[in-house]
Amino acid sequence: MSMIETVNDVENSFLSRREITCNFQGLGGKLKKKEAVEMVTKEFNLADKTVIAINMKNQTGRPNVTGMFYVYDNEELAKKQVNPTIFERLEKQAKKDAEEAAAEAPAEEAAAEAPAEEAAAEAPAEEEKKE
Repeated sequence: MSMIETVNDVENSFLSRREITCNFQGLGGKLKKKEAVEMVTKEFNLADKTVIAINMKNQTGRPNVTGMFYVYDNEELAKKQVNPTIFERLEKQAKKDAEEAAAEAPAEEAAAEAPAEEAAAEAPAEEEKKE
């Protein structure tokens, strides 16, 4: 059984978008908008579309989340119709994710280099002992 249960799936021809409402079973308090968008994209095969999480609500007394998503064919149409604040938040989150990834990469490289430096430091000491 899938963790995503489709509640409503409507093609809004007037606004040229698809409106999907789903329940995410057992993910209350754990699901982020970005993860929810990725899950909906995979579930409905929307790889070449623009998917925007409009509303995410936790259900009272249950570990479920109800989410509403708009699916557009292109991003320009989405930017015309959806509140610009949503796109600002998405861009801000993307920058934050990029900074975290950049901060993790040098830390991983430094961790990888540290054993190499220690080995290099030990090698001359071993050579001196041999002489």
